[in-house]
Amino acid sequence: MKHKIVVFASGSGSNFENIVLKSKENYIPAEVSCLVTDKAGAGAIKRAIRYGVKVVVVNWKPRYLGEKNALCVLEKENPSLVVFAGFMKVVSPEFVSHWRGKILNIHPALLPAFEGTTNAIELSVEKRVRIAGCTVHFVDESVDGGPIIAQAATLIDPDEEIEKIEQKIHSLEHKIYPAVIKGILEGKIIFDQQNNRVIFKDNKMQLSSIFSIEI
Repeated sequence: MKHKIVVFASGSGSNFENIVLKSKENYIPAEVSCLVTDKAGAGAIKRAIRYGVKVVVVNWKPRYLGEKNALCVLEKENPSLVVFAGFMKVVSPEFVSHWRGKILNIHPALLPAFEGTTNAIELSVEKRVRIAGCTVHFVDESVDGGPIIAQAATLIDPDEEIEKIEQKIHSLEHKIYPAVIKGILEGKIIFDQQNNRVIFKDNKMQLSSIFSIEI
């Protein structure tokens, strides 16, 4: 039976669309069965409709009711992975406990730098960092503090327009997120719940995708 993925997104949905395309190309061995969003006007919805992916809009106010409804969607879909792709809500420990080790998130910074913020790229520019990037991690009870799976980085000029820096980081996200999803579904990346750490069954993947720098 083919794996299923449910993607949560709040924004334009570029990572969502990239994951859908990688699935349709059979690079990711799974079907994106559903998009869950907390915003009725999210750009990701148009992308989902374009590719025939089911959309569920969940009102996240109050949070406990939003999470309850989202968990009902997940129970029905029964995905192998829950993928947060620009999902701008912090989920509760209770939510995490239902899907521990199966929830992924991507953060547009090299964690633990600029964790817990939705303005990581802006802060990178403000602090005039020379290396920026993104991190894929498992979601736990903390905010952006779950076990890191992969990171990718690029050299930046802090005097560049922020839109150009965002494009560079999004380009990295579109490379490493599908690679991590693929690795997990193929059993090459495993979450060790007992020790709260990531185990790599493929040394090549560990060396190539854990940390790469583009110049």
